[in-house]
Amino acid sequence: MSSEYPGSRPQDRLTRQERVRESAAGGLAAAGSSGLLDTSVESDDAYAVGEPVRSQWRLVLRRFLRHKLAVISLVILLLLGAMAVFASTISPYEFNPTLDAATLKEARQSPSWEHLAGTDKLGRDQFTRVLFALQKSLLVGLGVAFLSVVIGVIVGSLAGYYGGWVDQAMMRITDLVLVLPALAVLLILASNQDPSFFGLFDLPPATEVSGMILIIAILGWMPMARIVRGEYLSLREKEYVEAAVAAGAPAHRIILRHLLPNTLGAIVVFGTLAVGLAIITEATLSFLGAGIQLPDASLGNLISDAESTVGTDLAYLIIFPGLMLFLVVLCVNFVGDGLRDALDPRAVQ
Repeated sequence: MSSEYPGSRPQDRLTRQERVRESAAGGLAAAGSSGLLDTSVESDDAYAVGEPVRSQWRLVLRRFLRHKLAVISLVILLLLGAMAVFASTISPYEFNPTLDAATLKEARQSPSWEHLAGTDKLGRDQFTRVLFALQKSLLVGLGVAFLSVVIGVIVGSLAGYYGGWVDQAMMRITDLVLVLPALAVLLILASNQDPSFFGLFDLPPATEVSGMILIIAILGWMPMARIVRGEYLSLREKEYVEAAVAAGAPAHRIILRHLLPNTLGAIVVFGTLAVGLAIITEATLSFLGAGIQLPDASLGNLISDAESTVGTDLAYLIIFPGLMLFLVVLCVNFVGDGLRDALDPRAVQ
């Protein structure tokens, strides 16, 4: 009698399943109930031997680690980020040294063991300047990605969950901003000497990192909003959402606890790719003279400042910041590809 209860021993449970499989139900096609029975036997065997049940995030991590390029790119990004954060410790040279006779004497030196990336026209160590420029560019990329994701998730979740006139109003605003010529608007905003909008807001200028983050994020949140809206429109029809509504759960709880976690994959992938796009945008604006200005440094204005050295003996001044920009954006995109594959629920376990 004890073998008929759920709490019986594993061998008794297997005996019952074998008995069911030998019955008429066990003679069905493999695609029918026998397939389900075989699956249950395998799961019981795994349970019997004590195989640990993998969590969803552990499965995501395992799939990500299979993507070798993404793992290598992540390691390179972490290394470059650490070098940028500890730039003043790593480099023995100052970022903006006093331009005295000793410093000017070191000008225009080619790359060597003493100066890994050479020195510029004023004798400043180029490797040090590239590290500090990378620090600013990474700050802009991460800040823009974070702000764009926050704004996009708020707009997209409200539009997708409530629908109706809320959806129409928010999507029309999104479409209006989306059709604006981004580079032209960014150049106008970045070159504006008074970004406070006639004294209504106290906004930082685009020559500062915080101002550059704000300007790029203003025109960068729309794709995130459209992605989240599409996910919410699909997920709000699911049974667990209807059950939560029937149970009387408030709207903010459904949006944050039931819908948002199920869109986390798309949000993470977009945020990762937004970092690279923001770094490219900042470099473009700085190269065109509308972004972070010298003597402060970003990868964009270092490339702009060395534009005239192409084809000369000083070409290394544009090669090293250009290679750094290329490497960072390439690694960010590889990491984004790895996260996209790892967070895909249809991926092989």
